Amino acid sequence: MSAEPTVEGLAQELSTYLDTNRINQVRRAYYYAEQAHEGQMRKSGDRYITHPLAVARILAELKLDHQSLMAAMLHDVIEDTGIPKDALAEQFGEDVAELVDGVSKLTQIEFRSRAEAQAENFQKMTLAMARDIRVILVKLADRLHNMRTLGPMPYEKRQRIATETLDIYAPIANRLGMHSLCTELEDLGFSSLYPMRAKYISKAVNKLRGSHREIIEEIRGKLQEKLEERGLPGRILGREKHLNSIYNKMKFKQKSFHEIMDVYAFRIITDTEDDCYRILGAVHSLYKPLPGRFKDYIAMPKANGYQSLHTTLFGMHVNIEIQIRTEEMEHIANNGIAAHWMYKNEPSNVTSVNQARVDRWVKGLMEMRERADDSLEFIEHVKVDLFPDEIYVFTPKGRIMELPSGATPVDFAYAIHTDIGNAAVACRINRNLASLSQPLQSGQTVEIITAPGARPNPAWLSFVVTGKARSSIRHVLKTQKRAESLELGRTLLKKSLKGFGTRLSEISDGQKQIVVNHNQVNSFDDLISDIGLGNRMAYLVARQLVTGAPGEEPPVVQAERPTERSPVTIRGTEGLLVKFASCCKPIPGDPVVGVMDSGNGMVIHSDTCSRLPEDDEGRARLTHLKWAKDINDEFSVELRVELERQRGVIAELANAVAMADGNIERISVEDQNAKFGIVSLVVHVNGRKHLARVMRRIRNIRAVTHINRVRH
Repeated sequence: MSAEPTVEGLAQELSTYLDTNRINQVRRAYYYAEQAHEGQMRKSGDRYITHPLAVARILAELKLDHQSLMAAMLHDVIEDTGIPKDALAEQFGEDVAELVDGVSKLTQIEFRSRAEAQAENFQKMTLAMARDIRVILVKLADRLHNMRTLGPMPYEKRQRIATETLDIYAPIANRLGMHSLCTELEDLGFSSLYPMRAKYISKAVNKLRGSHREIIEEIRGKLQEKLEERGLPGRILGREKHLNSIYNKMKFKQKSFHEIMDVYAFRIITDTEDDCYRILGAVHSLYKPLPGRFKDYIAMPKANGYQSLHTTLFGMHVNIEIQIRTEEMEHIANNGIAAHWMYKNEPSNVTSVNQARVDRWVKGLMEMRERADDSLEFIEHVKVDLFPDEIYVFTPKGRIMELPSGATPVDFAYAIHTDIGNAAVACRINRNLASLSQPLQSGQTVEIITAPGARPNPAWLSFVVTGKARSSIRHVLKTQKRAESLELGRTLLKKSLKGFGTRLSEISDGQKQIVVNHNQVNSFDDLISDIGLGNRMAYLVARQLVTGAPGEEPPVVQAERPTERSPVTIRGTEGLLVKFASCCKPIPGDPVVGVMDSGNGMVIHSDTCSRLPEDDEGRARLTHLKWAKDINDEFSVELRVELERQRGVIAELANAVAMADGNIERISVEDQNAKFGIVSLVVHVNGRKHLARVMRRIRNIRAVTHINRVRH
């Protein structure tokens, strides 16, 4: 037991960057925790206090502030020893107590394999991060020490913790820019889940490293020589390949082990940004750069604050990957957001930029959380944002926006502001009009064109890639659907009440409440919304409101009388809840009826449609409709044209439709024989009169022998 680490060892490490007063506060927290955990042991047989001490040591390596270290010492006290938060606040101050409380709440989170529980907990974690990002830093250090000491745990628990580490904690560390912590978590998680694969890859790596040592040394020597020749400062490090990343490249990029390992990776660390670009010139003069493989993350940092120049060279018959960065960038690359709390005399520009990025990310998470209906939807949005490969595009004013690869102009619009996304109607890419669904490429300038009163299109959900865009669109569509279902439901209910000789305004609140309770909904609005969605029959609700006898089932025949007297007016622009049947394609002027489709609102059919119910009960459920007077929307109609085959007849057809102000959506030829053909046309018209005009034009073509409107 003598090898057990001590608080004095930690204090010595802390003395490199903290003053005595602060070190003593950390010491006090240690003795307090030691007393609280007295008699508790870990699975390994060590005293429990060794765990908080090890977590504090990990944070000390990151040079975190004294409050985080105190929270690390005390992070299990509330949960394991029953000491309340108030007692900690009294002893160590409000800030430390808040941190400990935040970490305890995260510790109670078990990301079970059930997605629901996992999602709920991820929300809690987001809230904790929003209050104080140090909570997650302590939690990550706690998780890292648990992963290092997983050995004695039962198999199932090891598997669960390792999966959770790879799914949740490693990506968060990556998102916060903490590269060294992230790779260690990934490698430990990988070794735990796949011990045999890890052993095999590790053995192969060691074997290969031995046989490649001379090449590595030779390349390093040449690089060093070149830097000295040009008088450039820089230390050259070889870069290790991590087991988990080797495995993922083999699995997902379908590369063989030797393909991955035949790349020699180096990192050159220098003093200033200027030196980085000079060194880049020097290495390019030594070996040929591979085209398309250069990335400048200094001018355009990654979303987690990472900065470096990346280039791939071809020399000595092998590929050489080189990263060039300053000491400051190296520091940020390894420790990410943790670098923000490190004790420095002068505030660094890079850390504050990095902090701003994380703040923006956490703020984005909070916005998504408010908009998501349930936690599962939320975690689906967040997982997308946890590790995107970024692209960089410009606003018309030259501001750089970072987006995940595959992002579209709609994602870009929402990244600027939710209102811009909601009102987007078109876009320009590099000043040319482009489709909103086109994936963006790095370096493009994107301009969004908005229109007042525009709304998100449900089809956008099929191509947006960012969580923010997806959650915003869903949110607007839900709100829109709710407003429309209320409007349609109210119209249908008023119409049914009219049939009973009464008005909605004449129904007492008490009577409404009785019907609400009977139907087991939360409010009268929910009931009306259900009618609009097609989940309830307006006639039955109206009858309950009038008779006050919810229990009785009405005789079906009665339903026909009230319906026929007062048809509902439709305009064709009702939105998400009024759809036109694709079987009979009704247009203004056709006699039409509405069929309620559960959960989706009303589908409008032509009243001669073969799909409508034949029996009395089914007919009674139909809603009689009439068209509004001033409709100028376009509707699809299918026409079947029989004609004699001759050259140019299709062009003549298209011309005839255009002359009658119609629009062709689709045209297809179904050949019958060498002499006659049948053409199926889908055209857009704005009513029966317009259709008659189009058909007259087509009929006037000499080759046309017969034309009729298709109704399935």
